[in-house]
Amino acid sequence: MALNPQTVDSIRHIVDDACANGQNGLPGATVVVVGRDGKELFAHSAGTRGLGSGEPLTLEHVFWIASCTKMITGIACMQLVERGVLKLDDGEHLEGLCPELKNIKVLEPGGNLRNKNKPITLRMLLTHTAGFGYTIFSDRLRKWSFPAGIDEFSGRFHDMLMPLLFQPGEGWEYGINIDWAGIALERACGSSLNDYIQKNILEPLGLANMSMIPTPEMRSNLVYMHARDDKGNLTPREHLLRLPLTVDAGCKSAAAAVFNSGGAGMFAKPQEYCRLLTVLLNDGACPLYGTRLLLKETVDEMFRNQIPDFPNYGRQGIQAARPDQTNPVAELYPVAGNPPQGWGLTFMLSNSDATGRSAGTGHWAGLPNLWWWCDREKGVAGMVCTQVLPFADAQVLNLWVKVESEVYKGLERNA
Repeated sequence: MALNPQTVDSIRHIVDDACANGQNGLPGATVVVVGRDGKELFAHSAGTRGLGSGEPLTLEHVFWIASCTKMITGIACMQLVERGVLKLDDGEHLEGLCPELKNIKVLEPGGNLRNKNKPITLRMLLTHTAGFGYTIFSDRLRKWSFPAGIDEFSGRFHDMLMPLLFQPGEGWEYGINIDWAGIALERACGSSLNDYIQKNILEPLGLANMSMIPTPEMRSNLVYMHARDDKGNLTPREHLLRLPLTVDAGCKSAAAAVFNSGGAGMFAKPQEYCRLLTVLLNDGACPLYGTRLLLKETVDEMFRNQIPDFPNYGRQGIQAARPDQTNPVAELYPVAGNPPQGWGLTFMLSNSDATGRSAGTGHWAGLPNLWWWCDREKGVAGMVCTQVLPFADAQVLNLWVKVESEVYKGLERNA
């Protein structure tokens, strides 16, 4: 599999054009596309590391990938499911590992708290059907958190202690569910989530620039975070997940004090993240090293629709409860004709071929406007990375669609 020089040039121009006006366009973006054989079909950075930095963005720079972390946590959890250490559908086992969940309450629309009526399972956590939300996306949950508030990116476990928005298994809500899956993993294996991921996922793939506690070298290459105002102008701003960037990475006690967020805690080079996507393309094995992370049947399960009872889950929309962090989103990945929507284990499943992708393609995003996709049928995956808030930035969405569409056009030309 390869893209011809014409297609490569076309994608490069798309990325360069998106970053041509950093103040009103995008300050910088990195795009990586990989094939089933593990080789890169495209890898390019454009723009600058950050407005005011004057430093060109390169493939060596590191992004906070936020919710793109969820897929990695899903791989980690499913490794332990294969070994019998974690159980997908045993609520008593999960709540034995996480006793805090036994007495967690359900926050009703009127503000009252009610007892939950069943145990939470790992499958519920990985499919966002346990009931947890984010204060970013839920006015009801944010109002409940006042006056102190909740900060899901504080780097503190305490901010994971919030009520559910519905009874377990009775709805879909995007939230801290996969953070709790990571907590269960830590307690099941007696290791921090970051240490587990390093030893069992990243090191076997030769990846050294992905971590929840960035090394000094990673920090020196960190991309600036930006905010877009209502007039479309960008300014640099502080990172949301600051604590891991301030502790001494070489001090075990300091690093141990940082909550390892399975839902949003990873910093990474895009090229390294895309190597993980090649493992999913190859049914759980790395095409470059031959290292197997998961069984094929496990990857098949991750890409199976887990929530057929909620075919319109993405059409309930996302509230801009914190407008500095997210725009309102009327529908997740809208598709003409409103076909049933699917969700696998930690990511959305495509129900559209609008860009050329196959039905059942896995895809998801990260809060500062990062987007990845993994098409097992056609053997291609990719990632578009920026560091721009609020979420669902129209210019990044436009870049993602243009890049992905051009990739599939190029593959079709070579078929």
